[in-house]
Amino acid sequence: MIQVQNPNRLFPQKIALIGNHLPRQCGIATFTTDLLEALSQEAEGAESYAVVMNDKPGGYRYPLRVRFEVDQMSLPAYLLAADFLNMNNVDVICLQHEYGIFGGQDGTNIISLIDNLRMPIITTLHTVLEKPSIGQLKVMKHISQVSDRLVVMTQKANQILRDVYGIPETKITVIPHGIPDVPFLDPNYYKDQFGVEGRKVLLTFGLLSPGKGIEYMIDALPDIIKRHPEAIYMILGQTHPHIKENQGEAYRLSLQRRARQLGVDEHIVFHNRFVDQQELCEFLGAADIYVTPYLNPDQIVSGTLAYALGTGKAVVSTEYWHAIEMLADGRGQMVPFADAQALASAINDLLTHEAERHAMRKRAYIYCRGMVWKEVARGYLEVFSKVMQERESRPRVVFKSRTMRSVVKETPELKLDHIVRLTDDVGILQHATFITPNRFHGYCTDDNARALIAVLQAQNTMPDTDALLNLACTYLSFLHYAFNEETGRFRNFMSYERRWLEEQGSQDSHGRVVWALGSTIAISRSDDIRGTALQLFEKALPALAYFDQPRAWAFSLVGIHAYLAQYTGDSEARRIRETLAERLFSLYEKHATENWPWLEDKLTYANAKIPQALILSGHSLQQEDMLHHGLEMLRWLVDIQTDKRGHFTPIGNNGWYNRNGCRARFAQQPIEAMNMIEACYDSYTVTEEDQWISMAHRCLEWFLGRNDLDQPLYDYQTGGCCDGLEARGLNRNQGAESTLAWLLSVERLCNQSNGQVSQQTDNAPRMIEAGVRS
Repeated sequence: MIQVQNPNRLFPQKIALIGNHLPRQCGIATFTTDLLEALSQEAEGAESYAVVMNDKPGGYRYPLRVRFEVDQMSLPAYLLAADFLNMNNVDVICLQHEYGIFGGQDGTNIISLIDNLRMPIITTLHTVLEKPSIGQLKVMKHISQVSDRLVVMTQKANQILRDVYGIPETKITVIPHGIPDVPFLDPNYYKDQFGVEGRKVLLTFGLLSPGKGIEYMIDALPDIIKRHPEAIYMILGQTHPHIKENQGEAYRLSLQRRARQLGVDEHIVFHNRFVDQQELCEFLGAADIYVTPYLNPDQIVSGTLAYALGTGKAVVSTEYWHAIEMLADGRGQMVPFADAQALASAINDLLTHEAERHAMRKRAYIYCRGMVWKEVARGYLEVFSKVMQERESRPRVVFKSRTMRSVVKETPELKLDHIVRLTDDVGILQHATFITPNRFHGYCTDDNARALIAVLQAQNTMPDTDALLNLACTYLSFLHYAFNEETGRFRNFMSYERRWLEEQGSQDSHGRVVWALGSTIAISRSDDIRGTALQLFEKALPALAYFDQPRAWAFSLVGIHAYLAQYTGDSEARRIRETLAERLFSLYEKHATENWPWLEDKLTYANAKIPQALILSGHSLQQEDMLHHGLEMLRWLVDIQTDKRGHFTPIGNNGWYNRNGCRARFAQQPIEAMNMIEACYDSYTVTEEDQWISMAHRCLEWFLGRNDLDQPLYDYQTGGCCDGLEARGLNRNQGAESTLAWLLSVERLCNQSNGQVSQQTDNAPRMIEAGVRS
């Protein structure tokens, strides 16, 4: 059965932060802006941008890094944001959560966004309440369930999440609040530019609002000035926009009146401004003591406190949670709440004892070196990488497909619309952007070979044979032009300008053409098509003698088998089949063990083609051991690619599966399902064992939604197939390979359901190995 994956480390290429952003004036906006800048610098080559909440019509004049704006009160806007992020294939989301920045009761609107995201979500919690309301508790628990990881900035928050919300510690990561990386300077360095040289500067900064406790600091000033008349208190920051909207400047004016009444107004400077990081660091640089007289003991994080400590300030603070943790071990001075006398005493003591003040500064500065934004960004990137790996190994159902667990047994009607869309007068284009043909990648022989088989097999169930004949001519013409007479090999890649990009393609590509030509000879209703294919088939055979790649042998063997179903007496083709089959089987015997019945040390792509080739060859050559071991290999592939819930889970190409290693869960490719279907179908024709046709149908159901993520890859509207199943959801591009994989799969099972016998069997006696039947 499926083992846990442990692929190479994954790094996000697209990162989106959801929150606020400057020039909106709030702490979340500042944090998001700083984190985004740090991630952009540390995640080399990755794209990082923000999705922001607007609290006013028209929003703000955001920089280019803000890619999407959401009216925080409009629920449909949250759904549009989710669609925008999904469609842009973002690798990881970092949500900045604060109840007040999202619309709805207790910020419930954000749930509509995150519930509809496909990619991993890391949520940074800026508020963690020890006594939440019922609504707040419900919102937080929902966010914790949807999030792959919760990031908090203090150990206290970690404890509350575990004790109050019941969140396991394994889901919580502590990353401190980021700070700018500034040198440890003497405060006198900056004082002259603020006109306070020779003064002892006390500083509080941040958006003003009731609850900041600044009034108690003003009450403490008379005692401070009495002992240190050179002291001056600087209050930096605008009134919080929401407070100003509802109450105007009432709080600031009350502070100014209080200062005048106490006779200390000459010792207070109000800087009614919202400053950028550089200017803030200069203000902090000029301060001798930083003061946070906040009144809320439950404040779990304070960005202003982190910034002050990070610039090496002596700090006096009330005993709120973040301060208790940050100022431990002599990194600051704690005072009770709403106690002006205690504030005055602590500040006077530090101003008097200069040596202790500077020792406190140094302890704070050294402690905070791991909190600079560069280190914080690295911490986030490490979490991003971990959750991406976890998604790879533990897939999460994102959308519920109606077809999941109730997939109908009838196969869908064949629809060639998307194949026609991808085809021009040259051939079929390789790739699509969603459903739009992508001309930048041109054409490849591999896809034109598959397309040739697909349209010829479609003649069994589709009435418009003229249209199918025209398509077959286009694809066969491409293969004819791909053959290089000088090398005896097929080229593979052609640019959109009809320029070959190589003199010869891979051995696998050559083998796929042999497979397509042999199948064409076996199933074409047109003698003219068959005649062209015959000429090309004969030219392609000689090169096979020099091939050394097992998958190239396997593709060729399947094609030769189909050819010999039509022209059984071709001695040369029979000799080549016997030679390639013996090479393939000898490689298997050399490498296979009881626990690893395979011919290589690594399972990669097109795995099922190898046992398919051995089963067909063993049956035709009447070699029981070859047939037996081919069936054994296929049963093993079925077992390791069957989830415990019973659905097909192909080995992902994001790491593959090494012997004695762990298999990659994603990215799962449609071509692997197709190869399994064809191998199981041919096993059924050889053994008449129903288990094989059941497995083939299980693989077809993978296309229809019975898979790790419960998402259908086949698009009933377009007739196309999504390019793969990723940990974060579908790769929604509908390229040629994936769509042809779907068509070849459904055509094969349409033949079975219609009671048709495979046209790729020859007249050799049927051999059913003992013990194969279930």
